[in-house]
Amino acid sequence: MLVHVLKSKLHRAAVTAASVDYEGSLTISEDLIERAGFVPYERILCSNMANGARWETYVIKGPRGTGAIELNGAVAHLGKPGDRLTIMAFTEIEHHQAAGWQPKVLVLGTANEVLNERGI
Repeated sequence: MLVHVLKSKLHRAAVTAASVDYEGSLTISEDLIERAGFVPYERILCSNMANGARWETYVIKGPRGTGAIELNGAVAHLGKPGDRLTIMAFTEIEHHQAAGWQPKVLVLGTANEVLNERGI
């Protein structure tokens, strides 16, 4: 049996921009994508700590080293620069692996620098 578990998470990611006119998705700085274990175009679940909004979208690669976290398309209505997001990706694993599973978690600071890192 397979179980759906958290694979990767960026916690307290600060929104740096919002553009309603973009087609959609969430732009994330390339270095944060790699460090968190996300994949470009991977489906993600986001939650906004400022207003409780939750939505699904996909990852778009932003410029490396910029700390970019940008709301694109209709999602730009669900937050504003400075809001803190939790950005999550999930995977499926065998049930017997679940007891020892540890997701990759990055806790970010005010400029989206990594303050704490844990997991695989």
